[in-house]
Amino acid sequence: MGDWRVRGIRGATTAPGADARSVLEATTELLERMVGQNGVEADDIAAVLFSVTSDLNRAFPARAARQLGWTRVPLLDLAQAPVEGDLPRCIRVLMLVNTVRRAEEMVHVYLHGAVALREDLARHG
Repeated sequence: MGDWRVRGIRGATTAPGADARSVLEATTELLERMVGQNGVEADDIAAVLFSVTSDLNRAFPARAARQLGWTRVPLLDLAQAPVEGDLPRCIRVLMLVNTVRRAEEMVHVYLHGAVALREDLARHG
């Protein structure tokens, strides 16, 4: 068995609308895919960082993680830097996990409109 390391798993998605329900459902779908495709349990998660574009201001994505039962995982919501031409209604995630897996074994997940951000990695989404 390999040495334990903290590894990052990237993910992003777009919400179909700007309302709270759309943000929470899109975030839940993304988080479930990220942990499912990487064999991650809540206890393996060191922390999760969320960023959202300025048009998503009705709910914190971290709330979706809490609703999944991640009550002891450190979570942080951030505003994405406003860049002209950025993808609208976008939720980005950086999940830090404790794992024995190598960096190249981590599966990054890009869903819906966010596939355009990293088409090279989206094949797994």
